[in-house]
Amino acid sequence: MMNLDIADLDVLFLTYDEPEKEEFWIKLRNMIPWVKRVDGVKGSDAAHKACAEESNTERFIVIDGDNMPMPEFFNLTFKFENKEQEQAVYRWRARNNINGLMYGNGGLSSWTKKFVMNMRTHESSDGDKKTQVEFCFDPLYWAMHDCYSTTYPNQSQFQAWRAGFREGVKMCLVQGKKPSINEFKDLVHKQNMNNLTIWHNIGRDVENGIWAMVGAREGTHLTMLSTDWDYTQVRSFDWLENYWNKKSGQEKVNPEETYIELARGLRRFRGLRRLDLPYLNYNAEHSAFFKHHYLSNWTNRGLMVREID
Repeated sequence: MMNLDIADLDVLFLTYDEPEKEEFWIKLRNMIPWVKRVDGVKGSDAAHKACAEESNTERFIVIDGDNMPMPEFFNLTFKFENKEQEQAVYRWRARNNINGLMYGNGGLSSWTKKFVMNMRTHESSDGDKKTQVEFCFDPLYWAMHDCYSTTYPNQSQFQAWRAGFREGVKMCLVQGKKPSINEFKDLVHKQNMNNLTIWHNIGRDVENGIWAMVGAREGTHLTMLSTDWDYTQVRSFDWLENYWNKKSGQEKVNPEETYIELARGLRRFRGLRRLDLPYLNYNAEHSAFFKHHYLSNWTNRGLMVREID
C-alpha cells in the first residue's frame, strides 16, 4: 500500500470566463499557498492538458473556476492499495449552489499527467460518442462518494444559463449518445433523470437561478425534440456563447415566460405527449425548502470511497 498526501500534490485552479474567478483566486491562495493557475485555455481537453503541463507532480488536483473547496480536503491522504487506484482519475461530488444537487458536476478532481496527456476527449475526441461531451466513460475515471466543495455557477445570467443548458443536454444522453423519445424514460440512468428534473425545477431562491432552469429546459428541448441540432455542440463554449447572444440573452427573452413555454413544449410537442417529466412552478420558498431537506443527512465516508460502493 502506498500513501500520498494531497498537501504534497500540485493544485491547479482552472479558470475560463467565470465571473467570480478573481475573487476565488484570492481565497484559494490564502487557503492553499502552493496553488497554481491555468486561465483562458479554450476546450476542456486542451485545458486539462495545460494543467498537466503546469504540474510538477505526476498526480495533481484540479479546482474549477466556479468551485470553492473545503480546506480540510487538503489535509487528506490517498491510500492506494493497488496499481488501478494509483492510476485512476478521481472526481468527487460538489454541492451545487443553484439547486442543491450533489454529484460530480463542478467537483474537485485528481488526475495523473499520464492519463491526461493520453486522453482524447471533447474537442479532441476521435469520434467516439462517449468522449465527445464527457470524460467519465474511461474505466479509470472514477466517480467518488464524498463531497468536498461547493460550486457556484450562477454569478451571471449567462453563466447560470450555460450551466443549466449543459446539464440539460448531458443528463439526457445514454453512454454519450442521444436516445430516441421512446427510449428516453427506459434507457436514461435513473440518477441522471433525477438530476435532470431538479435542474428543470429548482433554483428560484438564488440569484440567476431562473436562468439555470431555463437553460436546463432549453438544453433538453434541443437535444430530444430538435431534429437538426448536433448535441455535441454542448462541448463548445464558443457555440454556447453565440447561441446565448443570438437567442437567449436577457434583452431577447423573458426568462419567466420562457420557463413556462419550455415546460409546455417538453410535455407536448405538435400535439403529442413527449418526455413525460414533472414540470413545477416552484417559488423561492419552495426551492429553499427542497434544498434544505434534499440529502440533508449526507455524510462523507472517506476519500477513497467510490460512488458505486
